[in-house]
Amino acid sequence: MAKIDIYTTTYCPYCVRAKALLAQKGVDFNEIKVDENPELRAEMTQRSHGGRTVPQIFIADKAIGGCDELYALAASNQLDTLLKNV
Repeated sequence: MAKIDIYTTTYCPYCVRAKALLAQKGVDFNEIKVDENPELRAEMTQRSHGGRTVPQIFIADKAIGGCDELYALAASNQLDTLLKNV
């Protein structure tokens, strides 16, 4: 399984949706809560090449984007490939 990092905040509905999809896929992920550790927001922005909104999702250190991009990967059957080939 691929290593997955997801930067989130507690009350973000998009974060909840993204985590639900990953859970539905049966994958483990590392949740990084930027509202509990504000200094990690700068790390998130740097890793995502400027992404400032949450969630920011990384699969095998590759920036995927946010919730919409994650669902688009799932809809195009590319998410499963990313999850098993890394």
